[in-house]
Amino acid sequence: MTGYVMFRKDRLGRRGGGVILYIKESIQAYEIKLEKEAECEEAVWCNIVTGNSTLTVGLVYRSPNISMEENEKIHNAIKEVSKRDCIIMGDFNHGHIQWTSLQSTGREDQEFLNLVQDSFLSQHVLEATRGENLLDIV
Repeated sequence: MTGYVMFRKDRLGRRGGGVILYIKESIQAYEIKLEKEAECEEAVWCNIVTGNSTLTVGLVYRSPNISMEENEKIHNAIKEVSKRDCIIMGDFNHGHIQWTSLQSTGREDQEFLNLVQDSFLSQHVLEATRGENLLDIV
């Protein structure tokens, strides 16, 4: 796209998939790598520099058929990035979390909700994004 810088991470070993993040060319941004235990298969992380501050922006896709190891990497990435000013967004496929009441059903959904709360993050999308589910998290 003209006027934008593209940051992408393609899905490996399978056709299709991956994530792509476009940032306007006039914004100073560069891709960053996280610690090894936080390297997610389908996530891209960038720092945006504005004046004398830096904002980390992450885009994550979490497959509904994710392995326990990859799920742990996503959790580690969120823990690492949430220590700084950040925006983390994506499709996390945690469709059973009630963000307005901060309740969930299911072990994986509850673990993710606990992670978000423990990291002092907040969800900004409060309406369903896919049928009755709210899969997109910002």
